[in-house]
Amino acid sequence: MAKEVYLWATRQISVQSPLREDWMDDPLYYTEPYVRSIDPDYKQYFPPNTIRRLGKILKRALLTSHRVMEETGVTHPDAIITATGLGCVENTEIFLDALVREGEALLKPTHFMQSTHNTISSLIAIDVHCHGYNTTYAHKGISFECALLDAFLQLKNEQIATALVGAHDEMTPNCFVLLKRTGYLGHSGNGFSGETAVNMLLGGQWRENALCRLREVAFLYRPGKGDLQQSLEHLLQQSHCCLEDIDAVMIGNNGREENDRIYRENCPILFPGKKLLRYKHLFGESYTASGLGVHAAAVCLRQQRIPAHLFINAGNGEQQGVKHILFYNQFENKNHSFILLSACGK
Repeated sequence: MAKEVYLWATRQISVQSPLREDWMDDPLYYTEPYVRSIDPDYKQYFPPNTIRRLGKILKRALLTSHRVMEETGVTHPDAIITATGLGCVENTEIFLDALVREGEALLKPTHFMQSTHNTISSLIAIDVHCHGYNTTYAHKGISFECALLDAFLQLKNEQIATALVGAHDEMTPNCFVLLKRTGYLGHSGNGFSGETAVNMLLGGQWRENALCRLREVAFLYRPGKGDLQQSLEHLLQQSHCCLEDIDAVMIGNNGREENDRIYRENCPILFPGKKLLRYKHLFGESYTASGLGVHAAAVCLRQQRIPAHLFINAGNGEQQGVKHILFYNQFENKNHSFILLSACGK
């Protein structure tokens, strides 16, 4: 598998300014535990009948996919691969609420049809008349990594030439209450709950305006002692890199003790002396927040700089001339993943 993989374009709708990268210089900060995304004016992009029939998560997914395809000139990606933890949960709630209140006789089919996890990929495919590979990964906190690895392997094997990879999750008030009861979200010091809508277009050819190169993707389930170190060394070897080449490591700190403790234990061993970055203090926590983390790393590589507010360690100023960013994520200390991104070079 010698073919290279590039991230051509990426767009996000989140709690930061939608479809723009204002967070690089003028980020929005939140203190409340539950924050919904800032939606753009969809009337500028879709006809009224489309806006009326689609829920928020579907409008966000459709718009971000349109933008990356417009930027790259790809009208029919060879694969559409979506990651989601909760799927179209708002439509699911509407359908179930109507079922409880009105019984089975007067249900509206639209909410039922738009309530499944794979509705997102299907909607994009129908909209752009794409009849190729189409799949959805719904594996909680590693959904995005699974989707990205799927696209990466197919591109490396030259089974496809382009892939639209998305990460999408919404957080309704009811879901927030349930996840707060489990301790996953909403407690003091746990950061805040956000929403994710990001699409990225990957291709197997170098482009002058590409954001970055996707070097390797790897993840492990319940790794034992030494497994993480061995996997990292293998990933760097496959990428013809060494740890000294890595400018910074982006991790998934979210303020929750059970989550952050794993990073505190592993990072000094895996990445001794490396600068650590964070992103969830800006974008919030969700099952597919790692998609926004990779988005943030790709933007940093494209602009060749890391803003000071991404550094975990206080006192770090903006870093220029960034070449390699390693993304490290873990979910419940069961699933661990590494994603290596590098600045583009022909």
